[in-house]
Amino acid sequence: MRYPLIGEGLLPPLRLAHGLFNFSVMLMFYYTASLGLKIRRARQKGEKRPPALIKRHRKLGPILAVLGTLGFCAGLTLVLLDTGNILKYPAHLTVGATIVSLLLATFLVSRKIKGTGPSPYRQTHFLLGLAILSFYLVEVILGLGVLL
Repeated sequence: MRYPLIGEGLLPPLRLAHGLFNFSVMLMFYYTASLGLKIRRARQKGEKRPPALIKRHRKLGPILAVLGTLGFCAGLTLVLLDTGNILKYPAHLTVGATIVSLLLATFLVSRKIKGTGPSPYRQTHFLLGLAILSFYLVEVILGLGVLL
């Protein structure tokens, strides 16, 4: 059943825009992860941690968490406008919801990391970040299946 809430000609470009937006957010997450890895390696080697990288990592993380969540909401909106059934693409929906949950968990854990000393939250933050990156790759593959 299709809902005439949006013109048929407008849906394909909006789907493509959704995919390109989320792909660019994913690339930015990989960039932010590379910053985090450089910081982590310096800390583990006992070297001076690079302040510019720390500042950039701390600044980008929350912004990307919001952008990732907005991308998920945009996808939900597109499916609702198109079909009225958010379960039309269940795998894509499930992985997207998982990413949003991981983003929230990572943000909350990152707020507990204080100072330069050892913290059990650092390892949790690292593992949650790896999960986000992995799920984003799966999400892109599933999204291409939806687009094509």
